[in-house]
Amino acid sequence: MAPLPASVVFLGDLSRALPIVHGIDTIQLAAYEGGQTGGVRLVKDLDHAIEGRDVIVVEDVVDTGLTLNFLSRTLALRDPASLAAVTLLDRPYRRLVESIPLRYVGFTVPDELFAGYGLGLDECWRALPELRYVVAERLPAAAA
Repeated sequence: MAPLPASVVFLGDLSRALPIVHGIDTIQLAAYEGGQTGGVRLVKDLDHAIEGRDVIVVEDVVDTGLTLNFLSRTLALRDPASLAAVTLLDRPYRRLVESIPLRYVGFTVPDELFAGYGLGLDECWRALPELRYVVAERLPAAAA
């Protein structure tokens, strides 16, 4: 079973709150393995064309900006009418890339662990109905 992408819960709530007709498509990215820092690759592409459409990328957490930068450059080549991003959690002090289309931010958070509302830690606690701060010192040794 594939892990639940953390942004799915946020996307569901956001979709229900939007007062406009809209569609939803998914794209999956993964970091390169083997010690390569900042490398991102496309795992699953969009199912529909975005040419001439207004596109909003929904993220769970934006840290360095590397993934969102890769995705926005990839999508921009497909000639959308506009491209913006929304994130539930933002850590702007960790940015390595400033040229990202992050337009909407739920919460700016400290560099701490969070779980619930789709976010997990070792695939645990994703189903919690709210977002919780995880106190690392209180985790079992295997999870810390």
